[in-house]
Amino acid sequence: MAVTQAPPTTSRAHPAAIATWLLFIATLVFAMVVVGGITRLTESGLSITEWKPISGTLPPLSHADWLAEFGRYQGTPQYQRVSGPAGMTLGDFQFIYFWEWVHRLIGRLIGVAFAAPLAWFAVRRAIPKGYGVRLVALLALGGFQGALGWYMVQSGLVNRTEVSHFRLSAHLISALLIFAGCIWTTLDLRAEARTGDHSPARLTGLSITVVGALAVQILLGAWVAGLRAGQVASSWPLMNDHLIPEGIDWSSGPLFALTHDPYLIHFVHRWWAWGVAVLLILFARRVKPVCRPASIAINATLGTQVLLGISTVMSGVALPLAAAHQAVGALLLAAVVWGAHAIGQDHPRPASKLSGNILPD
Repeated sequence: MAVTQAPPTTSRAHPAAIATWLLFIATLVFAMVVVGGITRLTESGLSITEWKPISGTLPPLSHADWLAEFGRYQGTPQYQRVSGPAGMTLGDFQFIYFWEWVHRLIGRLIGVAFAAPLAWFAVRRAIPKGYGVRLVALLALGGFQGALGWYMVQSGLVNRTEVSHFRLSAHLISALLIFAGCIWTTLDLRAEARTGDHSPARLTGLSITVVGALAVQILLGAWVAGLRAGQVASSWPLMNDHLIPEGIDWSSGPLFALTHDPYLIHFVHRWWAWGVAVLLILFARRVKPVCRPASIAINATLGTQVLLGISTVMSGVALPLAAAHQAVGALLLAAVVWGAHAIGQDHPRPASKLSGNILPD
């Protein structure tokens, strides 16, 4: 008696489509990081003093609306102590308002562009097994990022002329964590779509060390931006003709100085960068046999970032150079994530059915 075999079950998962969507989200997050850097450099972050997730989507549409917004900003310590005495006009206010509004608009766009397709993929049962929790976690982190942004802005609306550099660094690092998470998951999904292998890449000890060192440099860079520490010295490699800059305030102890003093933070940011650079060069050599393009990307973005950092300092923190420095920093992180993922996938594949050879991953 013939036995009828059931047809194989067809998977409804679409890893390639989800990977493309996540890469688009990563691109939006990158744009938000760049605009966020410009917002900080132009002192625009406190220009919008209220958080209106829905009605705040539109900018002021009439002259009266602009005057009302300007009036609210005039009540902030930043205007009363810095912008007002400097002679800020309505046109000046509209310039800084524009950057903060664009920054928030991109944040809203990311929220919609993530949540709506995620719901659609979930309803269609198109999310591959094991990725649902990861995608929901990225969405939740995005919501936290938005709340953290407003928490950061609040720190500059009372008794301060700028936002807390601690909250600023947390805001930046959480954005870059979303950025890195989207890239890593994209690479996992593309590998699954290409090979059918459901095993995601692992994060190795070497990768954790490299990413950790880079994260410290990013944290220091955020503190430099928040404290305007880049402007305390415009010479390189010495700081105002000294290896260790004069002017460091040690009166409250070394830990307080390391987290609050602009001279010391600028100094540490400069020299920690060289340690990170050496580590990244060695890391790129480890990545090269596994994924040559990722190795090239690490070296290229690292070299560009070093040159931009030096140029930013020597220019007195010129806006185009400083914005490019933050942008390339994000691209360097992307290259490192790419390399870390390649190493995490570096394991033998099953033997080829045709030749019996082990194919390199």
